[in-house]
Amino acid sequence: MTWKSIRYRLEFLVFRLLVAIIGALSFRQSVRLAEGIAKFAFYCLPRKWTRYQVCRENLKIAFGDELSDEQADRIILGMWKHLLRLIVEMIQIPRKLRRENYRQCVIFRNRSLAVQALTGDRPVIVLSGHYGNWEMSLVSFGLFGFRVGAVARTLDNPYLQQWFQQFRELTGHYVIPKSGASKEIVAEMESEGMVAMLGDQDAGSRGLFIDFFGKPASTFKSIGVLAMQYDALICVGYARRLEDDFVNSRWARYEIGVEEIIDPRDDDLAGDVRAITARYCSALERAIRRSPEQYFWLHRRWKSDPGQRKKKKLRAKAA
Repeated sequence: MTWKSIRYRLEFLVFRLLVAIIGALSFRQSVRLAEGIAKFAFYCLPRKWTRYQVCRENLKIAFGDELSDEQADRIILGMWKHLLRLIVEMIQIPRKLRRENYRQCVIFRNRSLAVQALTGDRPVIVLSGHYGNWEMSLVSFGLFGFRVGAVARTLDNPYLQQWFQQFRELTGHYVIPKSGASKEIVAEMESEGMVAMLGDQDAGSRGLFIDFFGKPASTFKSIGVLAMQYDALICVGYARRLEDDFVNSRWARYEIGVEEIIDPRDDDLAGDVRAITARYCSALERAIRRSPEQYFWLHRRWKSDPGQRKKKKLRAKAA
């Protein structure tokens, strides 16, 4: 047995212990635990460990001078509380959330738009970002019988990968590994199925530079290309945590909403991958602005510089 295998087993053992402890907690206890760990991380750990500066720079790009230092810190602390609660909620979902008590935990926004898109005769790309509880969105589709192929990165630890895959398949979905996903995605598109993916990560120098919070961010063009090639609707959605109600609810409360349905047949989008990409980036931005503390500001969304591509082209011409 190699050291890497031993390490993976130890990591999974610790994870399973945490799952057992968190799974036994009440709603109020789990919230206190998650928020307590978040406060400790924010106030006590070295800021380089929590990528504070990355978060601060991202907020500066997104909001400029709108935010004071105090407001920015409040959002970053809120983000950590949200992320810790997201982990806790993932662990508790199988025990806490069922169709019988769903209405106590979830309200819908623009539900008719989602139903119309998902029950039509065209393939659908269910698109979200690292905002709110994206896992909650996936579970919601499954509880109501909508089977989705969820595109996700394969974890290095095979034992953790198996746990997360089983969680995502709990309500009838299946996981499509992000690396080499094209075959499965194409199969879903051709059979008028559904795929779910997150569309807010940096795409490097080869991505399309689309305004996100007013500044160009490298964005994958594959989503727009898929929509055009297979005449697929893009359903931009989210699951945003609402204020807790410890009196009337035994678990977290969410607003699951559809921000926009993007149809590549629209006259102003037809054949224009940039316009489609800009449309869904704008929809994600609108959703994030409602609860910015629930966005993943840890990711370097504006990492790639659009000027680098121009420089490479100039160097290539000069050579």
